[in-house]
Amino acid sequence: MKRTLSLVLMAVMCIGLLAGCGGSTESAAPESTAPESTAPESTAPESEAPESTAPEALSGIVNTNGSTSMNDVILALTEGFGEVQPDVTVNYTGSGSGAGIEGVLAGSCDLGLSSRALTDEEKAEGAVENIIALDGVAVVINPENTVTDLTIEQIAQIFTGEITNWSELGGADAEIAVFGRENGSGTRSAFEEIVGVEDACAYTNEYSSTGDVIGNVASNPNAIGYASLSAVDESVVALMVNGVAPSEDTVKDGSYEIQRPFVIVTVDGTELSPAAQAFLDYAMSAEVADIIAAAGAVSANA
Repeated sequence: MKRTLSLVLMAVMCIGLLAGCGGSTESAAPESTAPESTAPESTAPESEAPESTAPEALSGIVNTNGSTSMNDVILALTEGFGEVQPDVTVNYTGSGSGAGIEGVLAGSCDLGLSSRALTDEEKAEGAVENIIALDGVAVVINPENTVTDLTIEQIAQIFTGEITNWSELGGADAEIAVFGRENGSGTRSAFEEIVGVEDACAYTNEYSSTGDVIGNVASNPNAIGYASLSAVDESVVALMVNGVAPSEDTVKDGSYEIQRPFVIVTVDGTELSPAAQAFLDYAMSAEVADIIAAAGAVSANA
């Protein structure tokens, strides 16, 4: 009996101990194990206006004057520049290289145009040479003429009057009519200097523009003249010189010998207007190479 009572007491005590230890039959909900958000903090920059690459908008008038041979190139550049600076008006007057150089030195135009290199005397007066392109000077004849190729020496002999008949060159028995430009023309100066006939030419007629030379050669089967390669059209034929035909490629690589620069002339120490400076910078840039090529010349700065 005593033993039984002892066993009962011990069982009661064990139950109490278990209850005192906080035992529970309910499932304890585990603490949340969801990870903290790993989304990065926003790195988007504050709204900023991108830097503009467009040129500063300008307005005004730019007066150019000079070489008639540069007509096509200048007009093409003017059109292209108008897309960049639509409020700038660029005027062109074709009065010959000499007049253009004199005009810019006298201040009667913003930019002079010369289709020949400047002389030492002009540079001494303050003229500055900005070469924008290279141009071949084509020796042109009438399409009826059968002569196709001349040497520099033969060309010199024709223009000085030493050779006077096409038969001496394998052509028809006909007297040669020698046409050229007036004094002061950049085309004439370049041609005569390169061929070596300065102040020695015996011209049948002299003309005041490249177009007049081409038109008169086109209407005379016995004529010969010279003109900017960029101005030559199908009404005349450009002769080969020493076996090389004038073209953009032969001018660029130097194999065509009769070539000259196209120059925009400024004055040393004279600040250009913003509009004039912008046009000069545009004409001197590599980005206009295709525009100059389309006008028949070769960019000097590509």
